[in-house]
Amino acid sequence: MASNVDDITISYEEDDLLVVKEIGKEILSKGAWATILFRYTQWDAKKGEYGPQRYSIRRYRKINNEYRQQSKFTISSKEQATKIMNTLQRWVEEDS
Repeated sequence: MASNVDDITISYEEDDLLVVKEIGKEILSKGAWATILFRYTQWDAKKGEYGPQRYSIRRYRKINNEYRQQSKFTISSKEQATKIMNTLQRWVEEDS
């Protein structure tokens, strides 16, 4: 695990194959608890190519100087991401 929040990645390699490829990362909060939004794609072995873009919000807790994942929420499609964005936008505007 990483001791610096900037070094945390969602990329995952197995048998010299990048199974999960990180495309983007936005650190939403830092500190003893860190929240990171990732954009990524996964290798589809049946098709021999990477699948559609996905998104994941992950929470990490720093324990003994190392960040450890505590929870995650995967946004599985662009449609779901759009619904979340639209809802948050509406709520923020309502709160103004």
